[in-house]
Amino acid sequence: MANKAKNGDQPVTRQRMDKKIYEAELLRLQGELVEMQEWIKTTGQRMVVIFEGRDAAGKGGAIKRVSEYLNPRVAETVALPAPTERQRTQWYFQRYIPHLPAAGEIKLFDRSWYNRGGVERVMGFCTPDEYVRFLRQCPIFERMLIEDGIILRKYWFSVSAEEQYARFQSRLTDPMRRWKLSPTDLESLTKWEEYSRAKDEMFVHTDLPEARWWVVESEDKRAARINMIAHLLDSVPYEHVRPPKIVLPARPESDGYRRTEKALQHEVPDYATSLTDKDVPSPYQDPED
Repeated sequence: MANKAKNGDQPVTRQRMDKKIYEAELLRLQGELVEMQEWIKTTGQRMVVIFEGRDAAGKGGAIKRVSEYLNPRVAETVALPAPTERQRTQWYFQRYIPHLPAAGEIKLFDRSWYNRGGVERVMGFCTPDEYVRFLRQCPIFERMLIEDGIILRKYWFSVSAEEQYARFQSRLTDPMRRWKLSPTDLESLTKWEEYSRAKDEMFVHTDLPEARWWVVESEDKRAARINMIAHLLDSVPYEHVRPPKIVLPARPESDGYRRTEKALQHEVPDYATSLTDKDVPSPYQDPED
């Protein structure tokens, strides 16, 4: 079934990506992400990947697929809550700096300092002077990161108003996703053009030759994830790192240890054995996927 929507003023029509092809290619790309992770870890590189875009555009799902097989000690997702009263008095970028990567680390920002260019600007959470200062300082801040050797990638997930509304509607009745509907998300439905103008102005000031904004069309979430991950991998000059040979040591002879009697421990009840095939519900199908 084709998705028909508008991105800006240009209609977009595409066939939804076949699920089997999607799953096979996603697994292959995730294997490449593990290769890239090992290169970053071994060579001491530092990487920041920023995920921004409309509410319900698929940022969270993309981050989940990127990080699924990565070492959480190497690749960390950064999703900061609203700033505290103290943080509101700091230099704006200050609370993001502790979350930047050290050598051999990848940081995936589920929203970032660009909150000021989008949500804060549209919802009035910052003053006009703070907003102008952000647009002036952000390119300087990012050039400092890049000059210091950080690999910076920025992705904007784009979705049409019609598709966003449909995804919000599906979340109303989906208990697995209802928590994603925040008051700010709901208000964004009434501020579509305000967010569009804010995004356009933000791009004018922060789409840098050294740190481009890469737009991910996400009417089809499967295709969006594949496209985004493939682009990330293509943009990084990683190489295969030959893993060290690992030999499992021989288990030593027992010195008389005996396991604690089960009667002396508190085990969780064996709920699993009470289940039968009659208890198996239909597999959960993400209505947005």
